[in-house]
Amino acid sequence: MSQPATAFPVELLDDLRSTCRGRAPEVARQLRELQLWIADDMAWVKTELGAAPHGTSIVDQGARHLLGLGGKYLRPMCVVLAAKLGRGFGPRVRDLAVAAELIHNATLLHDDVIDLGESRRGAPATRVVYGNTASILAGDSLLIAALKRIRRVDQPALLDRALQTIEQMISAEAIQLRNRGRVNPSREDYFNVVDGKTASLFRWALFSGGKVGELPDRSCQALERYGSHLGVCFQLIDDLLDLTGAAAITGKPLFNDLRQGRMTYPILLALERQPSLRPDLESILGLTDGQPLPDRLVTRLLASIADSGAFDDCLTLARGRSREAVACLGTLPDGAARQALVTTAKAMVCRRR
Repeated sequence: MSQPATAFPVELLDDLRSTCRGRAPEVARQLRELQLWIADDMAWVKTELGAAPHGTSIVDQGARHLLGLGGKYLRPMCVVLAAKLGRGFGPRVRDLAVAAELIHNATLLHDDVIDLGESRRGAPATRVVYGNTASILAGDSLLIAALKRIRRVDQPALLDRALQTIEQMISAEAIQLRNRGRVNPSREDYFNVVDGKTASLFRWALFSGGKVGELPDRSCQALERYGSHLGVCFQLIDDLLDLTGAAAITGKPLFNDLRQGRMTYPILLALERQPSLRPDLESILGLTDGQPLPDRLVTRLLASIADSGAFDDCLTLARGRSREAVACLGTLPDGAARQALVTTAKAMVCRRR
């Protein structure tokens, strides 16, 4: 086994610390402690991810292209923190953490083909560099690699749950496919998609980390509930960043989700309250990354969404989900790991990327 990287650049934690310094200095301090505490463990995960697609085919090159762009590494971090509530970090935890990130990246490779995405993480998407077929096959290969690692842990329940998670992701994608190309203000569809595409993998990451850490079932179930709330909070902030974030930081143009036919929560709320927004919103549907939005349209839409209270209400809901996530941890063993999960949930609402 090669030695881990000497430093783990957790860009998400760096960004959160920077944002929290002015708003929540105590959370910023706790994030620094968290970053130092997991640095060595996460360095192992990063080393394993770097070696995951080791072949020379165009499929392996496509997978390496995406993995090489880095990421937030939030899902593997959840596996590590959940395991630290119990027996701590080890080879089985590393395999599950890597698997969580491989599954996440597999879905991104597939999503970019489905959505005709041009960029990912501020760089050309794999489908742009290597083609749609290579991107799909690269995603398939990462899924297989993830499932092999989960099987290696030799806990059948975790493999079964991983398969259920992938099934939930597919079902959520089917809902999006049904609604693609139309402005559909359905809260039921929105939350079903968020639960399947985002929260499901957080649930699995936290449950599996707790399970391999040999926590009792009730603790693993509490972690699973925490993951559900954390995943929804994460997506709600993602939705806000799609409309208010700086492209240089997020790596995405404004209204990127709507361009690709996806409803975000602030848009859904604004449309409920101001149905007259529909023509402007429909004019954005289907635009590619390379097609700029008229400045006047952007200004008008953002002002209307803000006037509707949708931005404030979306942030309020995200904060509520953050608090609910923290509440789920009440029965878990006290200590550094639980505090790290509390800090993660509190800091999630400060994200800028």
